[in-house]
Amino acid sequence: MIYNGFTHLHVHSEYSLLDGSIRIADLVSRTKELGMNSVAITDHGAMFGVVQFYKQAIKQGIKPILGAEVYVALNKHTDKETKDKGQYHLVLLAENDIGYRNLMNLVSEAYINGFYYKPRIDLKILEQYSEGIIGLSACLGGEIQRHILNDDIEKAKSAAKRYNNILGKNNFFLELQDHGIDEQKKVNTQLRKLSKELDIPLVVTNDVHYLKRSDAKVHEVLLCIQTGKTIVDEDRMKFPSDEFYLKSPKEISELFPDDIEALQNTEKIANRCNVTMDFNTLHLPSYNVPPGYTNESYLKELCDKGLRNRYGELSDEIKARYDYELKTIIQMGYVDYFLIVWDFIKYAMDNNIMVGPGRGSAAGSIISYALNIIDIDPLEYGLLFERFLNPERVSMPDIDIDFCYERREEVIQYVIQKYGSDRVAQIATFGTMAARGAIRDV
Repeated sequence: MIYNGFTHLHVHSEYSLLDGSIRIADLVSRTKELGMNSVAITDHGAMFGVVQFYKQAIKQGIKPILGAEVYVALNKHTDKETKDKGQYHLVLLAENDIGYRNLMNLVSEAYINGFYYKPRIDLKILEQYSEGIIGLSACLGGEIQRHILNDDIEKAKSAAKRYNNILGKNNFFLELQDHGIDEQKKVNTQLRKLSKELDIPLVVTNDVHYLKRSDAKVHEVLLCIQTGKTIVDEDRMKFPSDEFYLKSPKEISELFPDDIEALQNTEKIANRCNVTMDFNTLHLPSYNVPPGYTNESYLKELCDKGLRNRYGELSDEIKARYDYELKTIIQMGYVDYFLIVWDFIKYAMDNNIMVGPGRGSAAGSIISYALNIIDIDPLEYGLLFERFLNPERVSMPDIDIDFCYERREEVIQYVIQKYGSDRVAQIATFGTMAARGAIRDV
């Protein structure tokens, strides 16, 4: 029997670094092309791509399912001896907004306190953040599968019970996969038995690492770059088949003709997963102004003083530009943003920490100039404020500021201590393999 409904719940994008080769936009468009209405993203130990994925999926009319394939430590996630190097795989999906926050907590904990070769969690941490989470037993790297391959069915049974108890009934599923690997056939037979014995539902997945079958060779090159091997090395790490791609519902159904319920469970899980991201509401911390001021009046006073320090007498051109910028900043809700940036730059200057003149589109703001955020006169160089803040295109302002690298951490700690560690984050940047870099590495 061919079952035409299916949702991919185990998918690695390019954010499974040097392991997944799928670009986010291509993943979503291919899902749509194959006639599926939803798709998950479950990168290795990370959620780097979920926001981009969510936006792209909504844009293309596909339901996004947010998740991660986490690494579970053999013992405590804080144990970091040689014997603790190994880990198990576990797929976690956010069922709702609470689950999404818990998933972020799990991944953050893995990186901050559990990193040892890989970012790891343990079962105690999983239990702490289990609400709103749906778990899948993962690939051959999952704990249950490992025990089955070692012919230790009792351990496999014990592990399955443990995950099921932590996540709750019908929140944990045993994954059936078939990439043409003999070990998977052995595992699938036992998983079907465990499902009946323990009343834990099955779900079909494909461990997707590249978009199409023809991309398998590209994926092999990525693995070579990751492991420092060449394509001709016989002992290099490589996947055992070319079946790790985004298959159509028909292809998946043909692999599991007798597992209709496990196929249906992919759509049931997809229907359960509903996370809402709000990109229209600002979540800025407030700047505490001195008594007798509002935030707007305090910003205005700082700007008035700053402009006179910069220009002396204010011409009509300066006044008009200033009034326009201030009105725009107030209307767009960025008063506190400018006060906060002014505050930590003032802290740096008061403590003799070198501050750069400012970079990027912020150089087009006369208010940034008045507040000493930048040291470039936008009027002198004819720079446009709209390149920085445009009332017709609502987006967060972006100010690039350089501090002396030897004392940069002092400024970061000041901001954390003043505004709270829950309101301050350092942003990761990702290097992509452009043509020159790809040629060098390949």
